[in-house]
Amino acid sequence: MSSDPLIRTINLCRYYRRGQSEVRAVDTVSLAVNRNEFVSVVGSSGSGKSTLLNLLAGLDTPSGGEIEIDGTPLGSRSRRELSTYRARRVGIVFQSFNLIAHYTALQNVEAALLFNHTPPRERHRLASAILDRLGLADRMTHRPADLSGGEQQRVALARAIVKHPEILFADEPTGNLDEDNSRQIVELLADLNRSGLTVVMVTHNLDLARTYAQRIIRMHYGRVVDDALVGGPAQ
Repeated sequence: MSSDPLIRTINLCRYYRRGQSEVRAVDTVSLAVNRNEFVSVVGSSGSGKSTLLNLLAGLDTPSGGEIEIDGTPLGSRSRRELSTYRARRVGIVFQSFNLIAHYTALQNVEAALLFNHTPPRERHRLASAILDRLGLADRMTHRPADLSGGEQQRVALARAIVKHPEILFADEPTGNLDEDNSRQIVELLADLNRSGLTVVMVTHNLDLARTYAQRIIRMHYGRVVDDALVGGPAQ
């Protein structure tokens, strides 16, 4: 691995008000993620996992501290530059899938390529190829309501990786799935990691994290309380 991390946070904070109280969702977190790592962030509900992921993905703004991507501060980028970062360098998988209901599976995946000006014919080719790779060749014309939960999550994963991002942020990607589908999705993430993708996955499933991730970062009340290598799947 490179000695220079792909992702680095320095005293990263995200505070907000809830009534009269201040919630420290992320509280002075400093960590580094190397290129081609598969890192899992675990912790109980409310520990700050999803907030941390949203900050790293440029979907939320820190209250303090810094985020560096390839040594460049994320906070110094304009709104347009952040949009470009998300469109070209980052893939995001959400627990709730966030698929467009009136689009087919193919159209949902093609939509991820609209923002980097991929020509229509190439969008169709790339989206079809990634859906085929994920075992959805016969479901491309189906809308989300006609797909199972596992199929919807694979469409969401296809949408996130069709643009060949450097980093994949997955926020509870198995939270709405049964055990078999959960394992299939995380096996897909591990396979993508073996192909060179850096993966940061938030999960409540410690067993899956121990089986597939190379590192586990444990959060509690907004702070990192443990950061340990666990080996992960065979490379």
